[in-house]
Amino acid sequence: MHDLNEIRAHPDKFDLGLKKRGLAPASQNLLAYDQRRRAAQTEYEQGLARRNEISRQIGAAKSRGDDVSAIMTEMAGLKEKLPQLEEKSQHEAAALEKILEILPNIPDESVPVGSDETGNQEIRRFGTPRAIAHPQDHVAIGEGLGKMDFAAAARMSGARFVVLRQDLARLERALANFMLDTHTREFGYVEHVLPLMVRDQAMYGTGQLPKFAEDLFHTDNGFYLIPTAEVSLTNLVADQILSEKELPLRLTAWTPCFRSEAGAAGRDTRGMIRQHQFSKVELVSITHPDQSQAEHERMTAAAETILQRLELPYRTLLLCTGDMGFSSQKTYDIEVWLPAQNTYREISSCSNCGDFQARRMKARFRDEASGSNRFVHTLNGSGLAVGRTLIAVLENYQQSDGSVAIPEILRPYMGGATKIEKA
Repeated sequence: MHDLNEIRAHPDKFDLGLKKRGLAPASQNLLAYDQRRRAAQTEYEQGLARRNEISRQIGAAKSRGDDVSAIMTEMAGLKEKLPQLEEKSQHEAAALEKILEILPNIPDESVPVGSDETGNQEIRRFGTPRAIAHPQDHVAIGEGLGKMDFAAAARMSGARFVVLRQDLARLERALANFMLDTHTREFGYVEHVLPLMVRDQAMYGTGQLPKFAEDLFHTDNGFYLIPTAEVSLTNLVADQILSEKELPLRLTAWTPCFRSEAGAAGRDTRGMIRQHQFSKVELVSITHPDQSQAEHERMTAAAETILQRLELPYRTLLLCTGDMGFSSQKTYDIEVWLPAQNTYREISSCSNCGDFQARRMKARFRDEASGSNRFVHTLNGSGLAVGRTLIAVLENYQQSDGSVAIPEILRPYMGGATKIEKA
């Protein structure tokens, strides 16, 4: 959500931010709605004040024995009019919010302007892809091992699901445990077990609703399945006023994630790249506004550390304005090398949302210097997408005999095994 005071003070700056996103100016329209909202609210408050004044006048007049018929007539008129004024005030406020809630966050000044992924800027690379003669993709590898089964999943659930068994099931668990241990022990993130089903207000708070409803799974009794643990973790501070000393909060969780992929018809239909259900280790930070940029770099480094220790080649990109998510003001994408595709594919997206989500959630902290309540800044990132990390391990560690070497860092989590072989 946007700060109306900031829009009133700097409408041209707001419109420039929207232009960078490829959107039309909106400040004048917003301010017109805001003016109507404030006028309606003022009229309603004046009506309430007049009603209170008349009540006092009636009491005083009756104590003196004066005739109160005229003033009672005015009171009767106010009682009839006030509900109408209240309804008008609420209607104008709702109309303004309906426009605000679908406008994306304004990009940070350091974000490059671009219309799509071609405008992204590569920041750094790690590792050199090893030469693999005739690399197989993860589907061929997993099915060849007899431990990845798309047909069984399709019989019970349809497309975009998979069954992992034996060593591949253990490998997914090992990856998640390695990620959680690294983030909690070395980077200070606090592990959580969270609700996987949330109400619409939680989805609204992090920006999934109302704009992206078609991408979500919705139950018939009012719940949404989370598309990422960002929703549950970030909403832990919704409607809260934190003390400044509590900041930063660093939170993590390993959860299933559920996405309808409504906008991805025909894309990545083979394998585990884009599924309706997948698991992910999520990182969320709740910070002081002055510290969010530094926290963004720290979070991205934490996610990169996982790939470095797995010895998987990757590159880090600064996303342009046309490729950023709705709630983000600045995003780094980390892309891992997949030999079978001969390219890098996204495995993590780390975003600084500024106070955009916090305003929607009413998440604040008590500023010690001023004594006032201020909005926190929220950040989120994948640390990492577990399924895609499994894909990267299978493809980068495939052997000519069809087996898969286990990265050294994962061997303690795999009972000391050094490779995965056919069942």
